[in-house]
Amino acid sequence: MNSSPPRRPAARRPGWHDPGVRSAIYQILAVGAVALAVWFLISNLLHNLSARHITTGFAFLHREAGFDIGETLLAYTPASTYGRAIWIGILNTLLVSALGVVFSTLLGTLIGIGRLSRNWLIAKLAMVYVEAVRNVPLLLQLFFWYSIITESMPGPRQAHRPLPDVFLSNRGLKIPALHGESVDWMLLGLVLALVGIAALRHWGRRRQQATGQPFALARWALGLIVALPGLGWLLSGRHLALDVPVLRGFNFAGGWTLSPELAALLVGLVVYTTAFTAEVVRAGIQAVDAGQWEAANSLGLRRGLVLRLVVLPQALRVIVPPMTSQYLNLVKNSSLAVAIGYPDIVSILDTMMNQTGQAIEGVLLIMAAYLTVSLTIAFFMNWYNRRVALVER
Repeated sequence: MNSSPPRRPAARRPGWHDPGVRSAIYQILAVGAVALAVWFLISNLLHNLSARHITTGFAFLHREAGFDIGETLLAYTPASTYGRAIWIGILNTLLVSALGVVFSTLLGTLIGIGRLSRNWLIAKLAMVYVEAVRNVPLLLQLFFWYSIITESMPGPRQAHRPLPDVFLSNRGLKIPALHGESVDWMLLGLVLALVGIAALRHWGRRRQQATGQPFALARWALGLIVALPGLGWLLSGRHLALDVPVLRGFNFAGGWTLSPELAALLVGLVVYTTAFTAEVVRAGIQAVDAGQWEAANSLGLRRGLVLRLVVLPQALRVIVPPMTSQYLNLVKNSSLAVAIGYPDIVSILDTMMNQTGQAIEGVLLIMAAYLTVSLTIAFFMNWYNRRVALVER
């Protein structure tokens, strides 16, 4: 008796009960709903702009700005364009952000280490600082520092003179400044010197690892810092002069100024961010196994060397990711500069929007500026994090 082969079950057609089909349908519906919402918002925006006879676009960037900016890193007058004014605001934001990152990292590292100090007083003072500062809103701290700087300092005619030709008043700190064609060449030489020092440091570390012989970096660094700017001064024709601040009327003229607005913003950002970076550093150090301390101590290393050579390099693997978030927070918190009158990108674009009525374009420019800076910081910190991360074999 011949038995027929068993029949294969018929393939089921994909239907609503298939999870893959449902997932695809839900995604298509979600994308469609988002696209419909975006289309509605844009069409409604264009209709309202047309009804109010408001032109769109970025052609206004080539028009004359017509307003002054108190602090500029580039040449600027009210006759300059809106585009140049925006660049001034971006540079001002980058300046305070870069200085804030550097100082908050240095102070945060010191206070984070201080919280783990064996000295009871230092540990408690560091704890009080962290707990007090990070629980007070940053905007309130900016107002506090700005009022301290402006109210506690005398007027220009009664300005303090801690050094010759240096004046400290409620208009800021005035110091002599170098000017002339040679300044740019000397700055270029200084940048090249810093790049050369970084390259020599990297080469010296690799040489020490290979041969055991230390490299005298300090002498070479001092030589580069002196020689390259001096070479730039010679190549540029030695056109250099000293601009000394002089009291004229109710204010000083000449020299370089550290304004109360920049000082208050920088101090406020650094003091506030340091409280958070200190906790990041403390957590990173405590994440290193205690056996690392014991092994280094058994070799006779001092506690400072153990911390610098053994513990901190390992703690960086824990410190870098949350430190990235603190740097991004500092950059975004710099937008509070508008509250104390520092001309950052938000302040300048607010003025521009009031004059031109191009609110949509202004907001887009602010978003693009902060997005670009934040992504740049995140990219660099992710690259550095990969460098210090442990690589498994």
